[in-house]
Amino acid sequence: MDVLLDIWQRITTPHAMLEPLIAWLTVAAAAVIVVFPPMWRLARHVITIVHEGGHGIVAVLSGRRLGGIRLHSDTSGLTVSRGRPTGPGMIFTLLAGYPAAALLGLGAAWLLSLGYDVGLLWALLVLLALLLIQIRNWFGLWSVAVTGAVVFSVSWFGSPQVQGVFALLVTLVLLFGSLRTSFELQQSRSRRGGSSSDADQLTRLTHLPGIFWVAVFIVAQVVCVALSARLLGFVRI
Repeated sequence: MDVLLDIWQRITTPHAMLEPLIAWLTVAAAAVIVVFPPMWRLARHVITIVHEGGHGIVAVLSGRRLGGIRLHSDTSGLTVSRGRPTGPGMIFTLLAGYPAAALLGLGAAWLLSLGYDVGLLWALLVLLALLLIQIRNWFGLWSVAVTGAVVFSVSWFGSPQVQGVFALLVTLVLLFGSLRTSFELQQSRSRRGGSSSDADQLTRLTHLPGIFWVAVFIVAQVVCVALSARLLGFVRI
């Protein structure tokens, strides 16, 4: 009981916002992680976790039956759902993947703007635990478990300063990383032509060109980045 009360107190106690210099250094660190290839290869696994989680959540909300999620070592993933192969449910399920990390980043930015950095970390742990139930391969289990262990360690053992920096770093990597994956998607589509990407599957369902759907992803992500920057005080509009 004491442990539960301790957890609740940690979650509901707001922390002061980071000092501007530390916040901007964290922005720079997030940019380096997303741009620098060796770091991006690791960070991209986190984006894939959220991407596939987005497919899964929307599949369930749209009335489809979630069959399971697989995460692969090459940072690709697969979410299997059962239901009509066409129609709004399938369209929204496909549409959810690429904006998912940016939308989660926006929600994270909102919590951080209220000072709930530890609350954010525990919310991420709950989401990871729910996702873990749906994972259907060993690498996926390992990937989600390691991510959860890192988040838990910081939330439980980190100082308030470390927790604040880590929470902001995760938020920014989600936002920046989401954008990068959409640009990578279009580069891949340009090189290979037709493919089984989300954008190309949406093309087959809607008869709208793949570049249109990539643009939809990017616009949604840019809006999330802009709103998050406003919430976190990096820009004032």
